[in-house]
Amino acid sequence: MSQYIIRRLLQMIPTLIGISIIVFAISQMVPGDYITASQNPNMTAERADQLRAIYGLDKPPVQQYFIWVKNMLTGNLGDSFQHKMPVTEVINTYVWNSFIIAFVTMILSWTIAAFVGVFSAQFQYSFFDKVVTLLVFLLMSLPSFFIGLLAIKYIALDLKLFPTGGMTTAGLNAGGFAYIKDVVEHMFLPVVVMTTLTVGGLTRYFRTGMLEVIRQDYIRTARAKGLQERTVIFKHAFRNALLPAITLLGFELPGLFGGAMILERVFAWPGIGQIYLASINMRDYPLMLGFTMFLAVLTLLGNLISDILYGVADPRIRLK
Repeated sequence: MSQYIIRRLLQMIPTLIGISIIVFAISQMVPGDYITASQNPNMTAERADQLRAIYGLDKPPVQQYFIWVKNMLTGNLGDSFQHKMPVTEVINTYVWNSFIIAFVTMILSWTIAAFVGVFSAQFQYSFFDKVVTLLVFLLMSLPSFFIGLLAIKYIALDLKLFPTGGMTTAGLNAGGFAYIKDVVEHMFLPVVVMTTLTVGGLTRYFRTGMLEVIRQDYIRTARAKGLQERTVIFKHAFRNALLPAITLLGFELPGLFGGAMILERVFAWPGIGQIYLASINMRDYPLMLGFTMFLAVLTLLGNLISDILYGVADPRIRLK
């Protein structure tokens, strides 16, 4: 196992090099730069050239790439043009706000999808299964901003049950339990909307995996031995039904830290997704490139974790 992990980690190096080249090349193809994106009507051409020299934007693209890679290898992702602070500090400031709602969403969506998918497969073609299938396709077809705006309209504005947006109440300056309570109230709607959007696809995976497993001979044998249906489903079938979903679990790692661009904008949640989107619009290359590479590393690590978990869950698989 240790040799497999080391080999996979070494294989990530050329992959990350290729990703860095592609990402940097795409950023150079985008018209304009941070100076032009700022749209300052009072800026003269001479001042714009001075700023490009300060930010290093006047250098050839190849030279800019190698400077960026050299600094990145030392842990220096550069300074954000917008925030006037190191990229690592910007990421550390906002990424945990996104992590909070993403982690709670992951726990809720996986728990709900597992139980609903299992019971939907167990009672295939029943009224419950038909309702679940209808809701799954309905939730998968609705855009996130639409559900978010509906939640704000009916739950926050009409019923006034939860705040419309933000992370804390302006001017509250609460601490301790009062602060936690305030954050939980503000994150309720984003979490509910994200869970609603995520649970549909996961339910399909669990239902499909469970349908394949319960038709196997060893499940018939377990039932023939007189085992309770609950034992057959949750002890014998459920573990093998999890195997297809383990692949998705690895992609949750970058999702935990990647933020939700659209929903963070809808609910004014100060997460990294909204900051990342702003960096793209403003051509904030250090932040845009640095966070993209951060997500690339998490994605590769997530794939590695998925493969390891797959081997743990299924002893028939040998990692070589």
